[in-house]
Amino acid sequence: MDERILTAIVPAIGLVSGLIATYVSLQNRALLAEVRKELAEMENRIILRLNGLYIRRSECELHNALLEERIEGIVRQKREAASD
Repeated sequence: MDERILTAIVPAIGLVSGLIATYVSLQNRALLAEVRKELAEMENRIILRLNGLYIRRSECELHNALLEERIEGIVRQKREAASD
């Protein structure tokens, strides 16, 4: 009788141990996936914020050229108004 109980208990313990290990492994994978998702979202927020704060060099050059044209136009208008 004792041998029958032992032959049933040992595989049952192995099965329970395997199920627990599988459950813990799945929980770890889910946690890792969640952390990776949060990191990707944070990275996207940082990139969007940096893109909003900093202007590219070509954009600055274009903006400066536009300002110079406007100033020159205003100076021309003032000269023409003064000469009339």
